[in-house]
Amino acid sequence: MAALLLLLLAAPAHAIEPGDLTLTVTPDLSGGAPPYAREMVLLRLRGVYRTQVLLEEVRQPALVNFSWTQLGRDHWGRTRLPDGQMALEFERTIAIFPQHTGTFTIDPFIHRLTINDNGERKQVDVRSEPIPFPVAAWTGETGGPDAPEPWWLPARDVSITDSWDPDPETINQGETARRIVTLEAQGMLAEGLPPRPVMRTRGIITFAGPVKRETIITPSGPVARATYQWDIKKGVAEVIPLDAIKIPWFDTLSRTLREAEIPARQIGGGLVDREEDLKPAAPASWAALAAAGSAAFGLGLALIRFRTGPARLRLGRAHARALRRAAASGDAAAFRAALARAAQQQPDLAALWRAEPDLAADLTSLDRQVFGQGAALGQPLDLSGLAAKLGRPRRALAAGSLAPAPGLAPLDGPLAQA
Repeated sequence: MAALLLLLLAAPAHAIEPGDLTLTVTPDLSGGAPPYAREMVLLRLRGVYRTQVLLEEVRQPALVNFSWTQLGRDHWGRTRLPDGQMALEFERTIAIFPQHTGTFTIDPFIHRLTINDNGERKQVDVRSEPIPFPVAAWTGETGGPDAPEPWWLPARDVSITDSWDPDPETINQGETARRIVTLEAQGMLAEGLPPRPVMRTRGIITFAGPVKRETIITPSGPVARATYQWDIKKGVAEVIPLDAIKIPWFDTLSRTLREAEIPARQIGGGLVDREEDLKPAAPASWAALAAAGSAAFGLGLALIRFRTGPARLRLGRAHARALRRAAASGDAAAFRAALARAAQQQPDLAALWRAEPDLAADLTSLDRQVFGQGAALGQPLDLSGLAAKLGRPRRALAAGSLAPAPGLAPLDGPLAQA
């Protein structure tokens, strides 16, 4: 406050002349086009005062037919005028939102100043000019501010985040997952965001949670955020597809209609044999895996040999998730079982793993740790690091370029004992 008073007193005292005190209000229109109802417009107030200011107060008009919010604090500084003189500069930014279509007028703002007029303390009102403010009628074929549906959402940008706990693919019949969707719109107030979307499909029971709304004030305008929550219970045994939910919105920068989307998801169908994965590998089971893995490895070699061109191969999402979970629990047997299933379903990728010397060595260490007799040899393997290596995309080898198969155990079988 003391610094502000020093700044306000910095201008020299002299007799006030016409043009020494000016206040302007300028609407900042996107693309210079008249706004639609409920679209944000920034009003930029600027006062230039060539005198000492002792006290000040802004008196704002009623702004009938508008909702509004001030963006941050007032700014005071100094500016150089065209004649080279220095003057005080006042700035304020207000975001307004017209509520209806029509032609309105923004009445004058009044900046009441107590000044030093040639050594005499005096109170003066500096008024801005009234501003005609037309609000355009919607001419599109669908939508618009007055349409009952879809919800009118004018914004500079819209983003959606979608989170589940646990992952919906992992839940079984009778289990529940919580879904939280956050909708964020730049250039809006929170009350302008749509109500919670309807999430309904065959085979689920949905319990809607509370909606949290908040407005975050930034120098470029308010940011509206709504958080929607559902608890979703799986009521049937089969896999349930949950469709995407589209949210139309009007891009106030490009002046076009666009769509944001709550993504489609699948409920159930992933990691259905997770409990089996966690069981220790029995001799009979790994022997069967060894036979299946050898066949898969040979098939992978054949597929790579006859490829017509290189492509990028990546571990399937369900397999990668199973490896990460086994690694997080430190369960080498479960990790090995998940790896065996991945190799059986993606034999061409399994062949590429074995063609990498460092990765082949890690797989050999994993075989020793899981299938070795007695205590594991050497330090425990970094399962998380191995999962990360296996999850990286790889380029398929061209025909004839496959490296010679290393002298290791088959990927899906135990290490042969010497």
